[in-house]
Amino acid sequence: MTFRMERPLDEVDWRILDELQSDGRQSLKELGRRVNLSAPAVAERVRRLEESGVITGYRAQVDPRRTGYPVTAFVEMRCLPHKCLLKTSRAEDYPEVVEVHKVSGAHCALVRVRAASLEHFEGIQERLGQHGEVRSTVVLSTQYEGRPVSPPDDDFLRATNSAGWSA
Repeated sequence: MTFRMERPLDEVDWRILDELQSDGRQSLKELGRRVNLSAPAVAERVRRLEESGVITGYRAQVDPRRTGYPVTAFVEMRCLPHKCLLKTSRAEDYPEVVEVHKVSGAHCALVRVRAASLEHFEGIQERLGQHGEVRSTVVLSTQYEGRPVSPPDDDFLRATNSAGWSA
């Protein structure tokens, strides 16, 4: 589903998003104080951001390692046409799967999984392998998980000219 803002995000919207991404539990009164708006004004802005699909929800961040899932891995999949993971299975069949991204390139999907052990991960990989070819990478550490969304700097919105190429 594609969402389109009726108007582009302005500086105040970005400040609201920054505040909510750092603390989604703060009151509208506190949020308004932090962004210099009244509680009703900030409530209206938050409502518009929710209705337009910019804000998709509020949730607790949980450290999977502390809940018994210390292993995270990425699995690249090249599914067989008649055994596509997304067409022949349900999310409930793979409770360890955190994300599935349809991708371009040599593989059709990039899957992020959590496991209780390497042996558990091996079993997940075998189950995923029923859909086609898999290639996996175990995560050693993560530096920027859950990094907040922020407005892009204009300098990063275009490719950098290379001295080695000429038109």
